[in-house]
Amino acid sequence: MILLIAHTKGGVGKSTLTINLAVELQRQGADVILVEADPTVHTVSNWARDREENGYPPIQTVQKTGNLRSSLLDLATRYDYVIVDAPGKDSKEMRTAMTAADVLLMPVVPYQAELDTTESVVATLTEAKDFNPDMRALAVLNMAPTNTGANDVRDAREYLADYPEVTVARTVIHQRKAFRNALSQGLGVIEMRDAKAKAEIQLLIQEVTTWH
Repeated sequence: MILLIAHTKGGVGKSTLTINLAVELQRQGADVILVEADPTVHTVSNWARDREENGYPPIQTVQKTGNLRSSLLDLATRYDYVIVDAPGKDSKEMRTAMTAADVLLMPVVPYQAELDTTESVVATLTEAKDFNPDMRALAVLNMAPTNTGANDVRDAREYLADYPEVTVARTVIHQRKAFRNALSQGLGVIEMRDAKAKAEIQLLIQEVTTWH
């Protein structure tokens, strides 16, 4: 499966989500490779280096830029999951990855200013579907506040319902300190003690891998 984590805006938690999905899928026994497709920001490769230096089980990580289609299709013949962290902007990397992806996972922060950028992503994925009609798009509410988050999440779901091109995930990923701590240590939250953060990642993976 080629799983593309993408948005036309930065700061929505793409890299953190990418890393945590990879750690849990590998823990479950899958062959996983991370593809860092941002030519200027190296969050994933820096995390992978820290992980290896700290003695944790390494996760195969490569950097790819430009037209990603052929590279991703080739990697998909050798790995169970090819997880792509696209640049946080409209880019050649994001657009060409969409032509190969099985699933587009779109992190959406449940605030109005962030929701207003949804239209640009949907427009891009609609164009990509001319080349890859089987790609499925799943929006996941990410970095949701843990205190007053219920209303924000409800409002975001209502907003996203106006975009039939995208399915909204049942799972919500909340803004938890465990995600920041894990990232700085080369870990995934599944390897930390925050049971709620662990459960959110596990539920999202279950949703993505069983979604038809």
